[in-house]
Amino acid sequence: MTTESLLLEESSRLKAIGLMCAAISLFALLDSTGKYLVTVLGMPLFQVVWMRFVSHGVLNVVIFGPQTVARALRANKPWLQILRSIFLFSSTAFNFAALRYLQLDQSVTIFFLTPFLVSILAGPLLGEWIGWRRLVAVMVGFSGVILVVRPGFGGIHWAASYSFLAMISYVLYTITTRYLARYDETIVTQVYSPIAGMVGFAPLALSVWVWPESWTTMLLMVSTGVWGGISHYLLIIAHRRAPAPVLAPFTYIGLIFQITLGYLVFGDVPSAWTAAGGAVIVGSGLYILHRERVKRSDAAAASLSSDIRN
Repeated sequence: MTTESLLLEESSRLKAIGLMCAAISLFALLDSTGKYLVTVLGMPLFQVVWMRFVSHGVLNVVIFGPQTVARALRANKPWLQILRSIFLFSSTAFNFAALRYLQLDQSVTIFFLTPFLVSILAGPLLGEWIGWRRLVAVMVGFSGVILVVRPGFGGIHWAASYSFLAMISYVLYTITTRYLARYDETIVTQVYSPIAGMVGFAPLALSVWVWPESWTTMLLMVSTGVWGGISHYLLIIAHRRAPAPVLAPFTYIGLIFQITLGYLVFGDVPSAWTAAGGAVIVGSGLYILHRERVKRSDAAAASLSSDIRN
């Protein structure tokens, strides 16, 4: 690769990391809104989950137009797109179920297994291997998760099993998103994202449907699709610009957003263990970003040296 192409690739990866961080911040808004609707306002879980995907689908039509959405359904990998949509639907449903009982920071820490699993699976499944330094940084970040969760000290709520299932679904969703970036345009993947939730959850949602007592409640339900739709669109673009192992560790910054919203909305005060674990997590993410810049700079220098010799 030429020096110019290496610098362009580095710039693309840094933009992808920025998009990833923006997506994670919106995921925090989605989680906090969903928890508020279910635990504070008492809305049925199935209804909230379904409305998240319905409003996501409507948002796609409003932004892109009916004709564009219809054309986007002609995917190169339609069955894999549907499978990815099922992974997203499963992750959201299990996560909202967990949030009925867990604090935001408790549920998100289990999600922090995601970077570790994505980094391991991306090699054999996507051919995107990472160096030992970044792998160690991911493991250090996960040690921060251990500080927060502290398994064996005070026990873990049974609802954590929902968070674990949500995390597994999200890992498969992330891997599939990166794979589909090679075959389908961003708009195609975005349009397919809410389909499984819209169709699969409709019977359950309608069977427990409760009309909101105020327009504010309805707007909050609609907003879940807005946060989810925009965040997943940013996530899709990010995965077109950078490998999954590069992006996955930045899931860790979600802890900061979740702790902040948990305190502001629900009055949940994080423990000293959570603060310590968060510092370790953020530090590992910053190191991974540093290694990414060093790696690309070294490659650019080597390419420039080769160009000079030639």
